Amino acid sequence: MSSKFMDEVSNMAGELGDSVTNLAKASINREYTIKDIKTNDEELKKFLFTLGCYEGEAVTVISVLAENYVITVKDARYSIDKDLAEAIIV
Repeated sequence: MSSKFMDEVSNMAGELGDSVTNLAKASINREYTIKDIKTNDEELKKFLFTLGCYEGEAVTVISVLAENYVITVKDARYSIDKDLAEAIIV
């Protein structure tokens, strides 16, 4: 078997077994779909909604520096802290 084929199979297996639960655990430069916003704080939910972070929307982590996450949502970039990243379930 070719190494290219084996690489593709390995990548597909990695995607199927992906254990990422929130943006704080997400890989950089990989697009995820938001499944839920998990928090009891209604203000936080409303704030994330104004950024475009809601169920079904695509989100990508661009970079992580200390506990600040630069993400893209709807062609806009935002810097969020770790608490917000952990509330966004992907």
